[in-house]
Amino acid sequence: MSFFLRITFILMFAVAQLPDSTARAETPAARIVQELIPFASNAGLTRLARSTAKVNFPALANQFEPQSNAAFCGPTSATIVLNAVRGRSADLPRDRSRLRPEDLQYIPPGFDLTLPRFTQDTVIVRGQKTRAQVLGEPVTLNGKQVSDGGYQIRQLDEMLRANGLVTRLIVVDDNKAMRDIRIDLVRNLMHPRHFVIVGYRREAVGQSGGGHISPLGAYDARSDSFLVLDVNPTSAGWVWMSTPTLVKGMRTFDTIENRGYVVIESFSR
Repeated sequence: MSFFLRITFILMFAVAQLPDSTARAETPAARIVQELIPFASNAGLTRLARSTAKVNFPALANQFEPQSNAAFCGPTSATIVLNAVRGRSADLPRDRSRLRPEDLQYIPPGFDLTLPRFTQDTVIVRGQKTRAQVLGEPVTLNGKQVSDGGYQIRQLDEMLRANGLVTRLIVVDDNKAMRDIRIDLVRNLMHPRHFVIVGYRREAVGQSGGGHISPLGAYDARSDSFLVLDVNPTSAGWVWMSTPTLVKGMRTFDTIENRGYVVIESFSR
C-alpha cells in the first residue's frame, strides 16, 4: 500500500471516530429551522406538486404582493385575499393616494390612471383600527396607554369583515387541539373560494422577529406541512412549515389573548 493511501485510510478512520457535529448542534431551535422548507427549493416545489389541498393557491399567487412597511402584514394579507375573492368585480376601489400631482400633468382629461383593486392603504380605512394606530399611535388597553402596532388576530378579523368578507375567527389557546386545527385548516384549503390567514410569532417557529400575519397557500399531507405565503420576503420567503411548528407559533400570547387564524368563507356584498 502506498504512503498516500495509508494516510488517506488513517484520516478516514480518525474522522469516523469524531463525535457527530451535526448531532451536537441539534437543539430544539435547530430542529424547528430544519422543518422550514423554502418554497423555491426542489423539496418545496415537490410538496406543492403533490398537494391535494391547494385549490386557491393560483388565485393567491396571482394577487400576491409584499407588505409596504413592517406594520402592514395584516393589511397586506387582507389585500391579497380580497383581490383573490373579488377578482375583476366592477365595484373595486381605486387608490389615488400613490399618484403625485406631477404624475397627472400629461394624462388626458377624464382618464383614470389608477387600477381597480384593493390596496394595503384602502383596506385599513374600513376597519375600526386607524392607520395611525396600526403604525404605533398609543391606545388605551385595560386602562393603560400602550402602543399596539400592527394587528392582533381579532383586529384583523374585524377589518376583514368591515371590507365585506364573511369570516370565522379561531383563537389558538391551550384548549384547541392540534388535530382539530389541522383538520380545519386542510378542509378550508380544499374548499373553493375559502381562504385562511394565520397569525403567529416568528421566534416560536424558528425565524427572526415578532408577531406576523400571512395567508396559507397549501397543505402537504406526506410532510404534514402548510405553505405560508409570507408577505415579507425581505425577512423570510414563502416557506413550508410543519403543523406542530405552525401551531406552536399561533399558540403564543399577543397583548390580550393568543394568536390564531381567520377563515374567509365568502363575500357578503
